[in-house]
Amino acid sequence: MVSENSPAGHDLRDRGREAFHRRVWTEAYERLTAADRSSPLEPADLELVATAAYLIGRDEAGAELLTRAYRELLSRDDPVRAARCAFWLAFHLLGSGEPARAGGWAARARRLLDDGRHDCVERGYLLYPVAMSAIFGGDNATACATFGQAADIGDRFGEPDLVTMARTGQGRALIRLGEPAQGMALLDEAMVAVTAGEVSAIVAGDTYCTVIEGCQETFDLRRAQEWTAALARWCADQPDLDRFRGQCLVHRAEIMALHGAWSDAMDEAQRSCDRFLRGPGHPAVGEAFYQLAELWRLRGENATAEQLYREANQVGREPQPGLALLRLAQGDVGAAQAVIRRVTDEARDRASRAVLLPAYVEIMLAAGDLAAARLGAEELSQIAADLDAPLLRAVAAHATGAVLLGEGDGRAALKALRRGWKVWHELDAPYGAARSRVLLGLVCRELGDQDGAAMELDAARSAFEQLGAVPDVVRVETLARTAATRAAGARAAGTLTARELQVLRLVATGMANRAMAAELFLSEKTVARHLSNIFTKLDVSSRSAATAYAYEHGLV
Repeated sequence: MVSENSPAGHDLRDRGREAFHRRVWTEAYERLTAADRSSPLEPADLELVATAAYLIGRDEAGAELLTRAYRELLSRDDPVRAARCAFWLAFHLLGSGEPARAGGWAARARRLLDDGRHDCVERGYLLYPVAMSAIFGGDNATACATFGQAADIGDRFGEPDLVTMARTGQGRALIRLGEPAQGMALLDEAMVAVTAGEVSAIVAGDTYCTVIEGCQETFDLRRAQEWTAALARWCADQPDLDRFRGQCLVHRAEIMALHGAWSDAMDEAQRSCDRFLRGPGHPAVGEAFYQLAELWRLRGENATAEQLYREANQVGREPQPGLALLRLAQGDVGAAQAVIRRVTDEARDRASRAVLLPAYVEIMLAAGDLAAARLGAEELSQIAADLDAPLLRAVAAHATGAVLLGEGDGRAALKALRRGWKVWHELDAPYGAARSRVLLGLVCRELGDQDGAAMELDAARSAFEQLGAVPDVVRVETLARTAATRAAGARAAGTLTARELQVLRLVATGMANRAMAAELFLSEKTVARHLSNIFTKLDVSSRSAATAYAYEHGLV
């Protein structure tokens, strides 16, 4: 056996430490565990190898190593360092979705320090799970205050890990309290410490993911893209890093989908699912399944999308509003309306409602409930004004334009939709821009501009074809055919005199010649002559054929 004090034992341990500081995590784990097999490692080295284990996705090994360090420190009568080990065990369990076990370790740590003899930074660390519990319970004010206390302790002891974690948590709490500007300022401050390399790898990765989620809550696409790209670079610099890579792939997939790279987004989301399913459960796995489901739905693969929504639901991710929109696409408007009402009524925080309201407006319009759709669009517009985020402004403008179109106010709808399309275009978001162009085409048609309608619908169809949005392509082609048919009908109607058009409309009601003569104060002979002219101009040979033509071409 190689002794720890032998040259070989020293070499294994020293090379493991050196690999850890180079952030080559697999090498660090293997060398330090080899040294541990030769002779038990000291607690400080156990903490290093535990960290490496977590970073390469060996959570069970990491927990065992940290537990060993905790027990060894207790046996050496070092409760402060033991409490820190207990905190990190709680932190990792909390991150993997095991709040009960996390609470147990946090309670152990607090008990070690509760005799009051220890004025130490670990007291600040132990405020973190308390604040997180308040976040999960919806008490954002308490969470904000508790994170603030933890940050103050971190500042006093010069502990950048604690300060960064606490400022990040405080920023998220402020966002949920309706103070997005203050919250984002704290998140930016936390990211300064991360990008400057001032914090440990686990804190850096956790901060990246938490900050990006904060950007998504505020619909801050610019920051989300910037920090997602930074996270991707950070992961790429550590090729054997497994932890955080799954979240990075999810975030990248969301950005890619928005920018129209749907195939690449599906690849990233699938890779994320594969990574999450290889290891222990992670709360973000539901988001990976949901993102995949959304992309399959937009491509018209409804059965695959539904299965993925169900898988997202099984791991705790509410499959809405995507599943409601899938029901709408399947023609089950009643089911879509029932579920979107339920989830929107349950949503309390502004960010959740902003995610649901666009689908709520779309479904209520399909159900013919204009009043509900208008209320949803107005609330969405208010949230967009409060957050002043371009992405949300584009979504709100689209919803408002759709409602105005439904209400018959074409000119106001045109203004809102042009405004929304401009923002979608600036964001390089082709799917959102194409959807706006569809509504613009319908508005142009309602305003009598058939050429404008045809051009908008053609542009939308081209964009949908490039994306692979099959259901949208079919819908636009149907709308274009309807527009062409109506235009042909309008041209045919243009050859009819006003009186002949009156006669045609009465024919379509099933009225006989004598009744039409009485209605129009004409003789039956004159009515018969008008009918003969109508048959000739429309190239039909019977009253039923003329009636069908009138309905097909929008003349009645």
